[in-house]
Amino acid sequence: MADGMIEAMLALRGRGQGPIGRDRISMLEAVATHGSITQAAKALGFSYKAVWDGINAINNLLPRPALLAQAGGRGGGGALLTEEGHRLITAFRRLEAKLSRISQAIAEDGLDSHPDLLFWSVAMKTSARNAFRCQVTEVKRAPVNVEVVLRLSESNNIVAVITNDSADELGIIPGRDAMALVKSSFVMLAPADQMPRVSTRNRIIGTVVERIDGGVNSEIILDIGDGKTLTSVVTKDSVDAMPIAIGDRVCAFFMASQVILATD
Repeated sequence: MADGMIEAMLALRGRGQGPIGRDRISMLEAVATHGSITQAAKALGFSYKAVWDGINAINNLLPRPALLAQAGGRGGGGALLTEEGHRLITAFRRLEAKLSRISQAIAEDGLDSHPDLLFWSVAMKTSARNAFRCQVTEVKRAPVNVEVVLRLSESNNIVAVITNDSADELGIIPGRDAMALVKSSFVMLAPADQMPRVSTRNRIIGTVVERIDGGVNSEIILDIGDGKTLTSVVTKDSVDAMPIAIGDRVCAFFMASQVILATD
């Protein structure tokens, strides 16, 4: 960074939400402007997948989706910015402009005159592909563990099992907002009409909107309603054997013990 220059870095977050930064806001704006994820990716110089994942991450972290997008593969797909999306962009850009003016004033004044000034930011970084803003609806305590029921959407819940100590430390009570994290490799899949008999508490029905095949594994993205998506990474052989294709109705299931909870 050049002498006398301070760059303001803003990550916008609401109560119970993960951080949304400049890159993802730019993705949202570009998709809204160009009307498709493919054209937005070209304009930004990002890959199609990077923009697709960015938009999904924003929608999963908001109470209502910021952008309604219909996957169309590499060939395109329509997209519509919602009122929630407009408010998010407006709020972010307004705060960014104010922060930039403050940063410029500090730069002109010089940092030497602010010895006690501390610049810092805290943002949760996780390797879990699935990160959802949820609300705790029920807490069932037992001698060792606590079963926590979280509302993911109007039609879906997530159940997590954590220790009593963890529940106390996180302040888990009904009505509290929390982040539910699930690694994509923990999410198993089955055709919606052929669900096997398993003891997993979490079963979510969705529609396949993206399938990305690698040499060994396949990444499957499900539309689970209310603008939210769920990602699963399973072996390509198992996907071919079911088989699973875009547009299919699929049941995603995972164990309550595999859900990680986080709070502010």
